[in-house]
Amino acid sequence: MALTKDQKKDVVAKLVEQMRDCKAAVFADYQGLSVEDMKDLRSKMREKGVKFTVSKKTLIKHAAKELGFEEIPDESLQGPVGVAFGMEDEISAAKIMYEFSKTNENLKLRGAIFEGKLLSISETKELAMLPGKDELIAKFIYLIKSPITGFHGVLKNTISGFVRALDAIKEKQSV
Repeated sequence: MALTKDQKKDVVAKLVEQMRDCKAAVFADYQGLSVEDMKDLRSKMREKGVKFTVSKKTLIKHAAKELGFEEIPDESLQGPVGVAFGMEDEISAAKIMYEFSKTNENLKLRGAIFEGKLLSISETKELAMLPGKDELIAKFIYLIKSPITGFHGVLKNTISGFVRALDAIKEKQSV
């Protein structure tokens, strides 16, 4: 059933709001996915605070135009298009879709809007392969902690070596 003008305006307004509020929007072609696959994908997205919306390409283009994006490339909007909006994390939407596309070839990344720029398919894949926020924090803490841990080890070995030397002297004198 065709949408009326008012319904289309509502859809565009909702898309504009989601695009404005999200940290990244990822476009994907979902043609060929079964209902079970879509349920699985959506549940994975919900866990990470990602919203997934299916809409007409022209409405997505209108919403992007309202936000100041000139023209979304045709390669980003091929086939039936779904848009994943990463609300909590910059790369979670791209990462989830990329990981899902590895096991299900029917889902294809088509591009993204990230930090006010339109990304190509290859740039979107690069974004998806970045480590997550928690992993980056863990690596940063490890880097900060590493010199302190090494310094602690050196001091401990120096002191224990000194104690062993004193023990050896004591044993030598007691004999």
